[in-house]
Amino acid sequence: MGERVANFFSYFFPPPPPPPLLSFLGWGKGGRRGVPGIKRNYEVEDVLRLKGSIDIDYTLANRGANRLWQLLHTEPFVAALGAQTGNQAVQMVRAGLKAIYLSGWQVAADANTAGDMYPDQSLRSLRADLMEATPKANDHLAQHRLVLQPIVADAEAGFGGALNCFEVMKGFIEAGASGVHFEDQLGSEKKCGHMGGKVLVPTRRGDREAERRAPRRRHVLGVADRCCDIDEQRPSTVDYAAGRTAEGFFRLKEKTAKQACIDRAIAYAPYTDLIWMETAIHAKFPDKMFAYNCSPSFNWKAHLRASDMEKFQRELGAMGFKYQFITLAGFHANSFSIYDLARKYKDHGMAAYSELQEREFASEK
Repeated sequence: MGERVANFFSYFFPPPPPPPLLSFLGWGKGGRRGVPGIKRNYEVEDVLRLKGSIDIDYTLANRGANRLWQLLHTEPFVAALGAQTGNQAVQMVRAGLKAIYLSGWQVAADANTAGDMYPDQSLRSLRADLMEATPKANDHLAQHRLVLQPIVADAEAGFGGALNCFEVMKGFIEAGASGVHFEDQLGSEKKCGHMGGKVLVPTRRGDREAERRAPRRRHVLGVADRCCDIDEQRPSTVDYAAGRTAEGFFRLKEKTAKQACIDRAIAYAPYTDLIWMETAIHAKFPDKMFAYNCSPSFNWKAHLRASDMEKFQRELGAMGFKYQFITLAGFHANSFSIYDLARKYKDHGMAAYSELQEREFASEK
C-alpha cells in the first residue's frame, strides 16, 4: 500500500527537474554552438541565475522556431505571404506554403480592435492586436488539423526602448510566434518600410535592444535611412550642414548613406539570426542569412519580365536571402478580391458569384 501511495504522489507530484542546462548549451560570450557569427554579452550562468523557478514550455513557439530554423537550413529559400486573418493562414498552408508572415501594417490597416484604420501599427496605443493575430492563426491551423507552419511576426520598432522590446518579444513567444522581425526605427517617428525619411535609433541602442531579445527567440532586424545625432557608429555620415528636419533630426549624407546602413547592419549582425540588409555584410559575416520583403509597393511588372520574376526568388535565395515574404499580400488579396466580386455582382448578378464558386470547386479537385 505504501508503495502505491508513493507511486501515486511521484506520478502526480514529481520532484522539480534540474536546471535545463542543455537548453542553454552554446549560449554565452563565446557565441552559440553550431551557429557561427552569433554573439552574446552574457554567460549561461547569467541566464540561469535570472530565470524563474518554474519551467514554462511555450510549445508552439519552440516547435515553430525549430521548424523555421530547419527550413532556413534545408530549403533554397522560405517563401511566405502576409496573412491578415487566421483563415488566410489556413489557405496559405493548404496551398503548400511552409511559413506565414504577420505584418504590423496589415493589423493597423484592418485587423485591429480599435475599429479604425491606421497608417502604421506604431500609432496604436496598444500592441495587443498583433499578439491576438498570432494565436488566431495557430488556432485556425490546429482546428483544420494542418501542420503548424512557423509564423514570423512583425514587432515593428518594438514600441519603445529596450524594456518594451523585451516585453514585446516575450508576448510574441507566449502567443506562439516562431520568429519576430524588429526594426531600428524610432517608434515615435516611424514610417512604412518603403518610405524615405525614417528616423533611426542610435546603433548602441539597437544593439542593446537586440541583446535583450536574444535569449527569448530568434529574430530578424531591419535597418533604415535617417538618424539621430548621437550615433557613434559613423558620425562622419551625418549631414550637419543640411540642418535638422521638421521633427528635429539630422539627415544622413546622401553619398555615404548606404555605407552607413551597411555599418549598422554589421553592428547588429552578431545579435541576429537573419538580417534585412544588403549582401555587403557577407564580407565580415559570410554565413549570415538575410530576410527580404518582396514589397507590394513595388510595381513588379513595370520593372521585371515574367521570366525574371519566376526566377527572382531563387536567385535571391542563392545569395543568402533565406526568408522572403510579401508583407501586405493578405490585405491586397482581400481588398481586391471582394472589390472585384462586388463590381461583377453589380453588373451580372448571381452569374458573377457562380463564377467565383466554380473556381473554388475547381481548386478542390
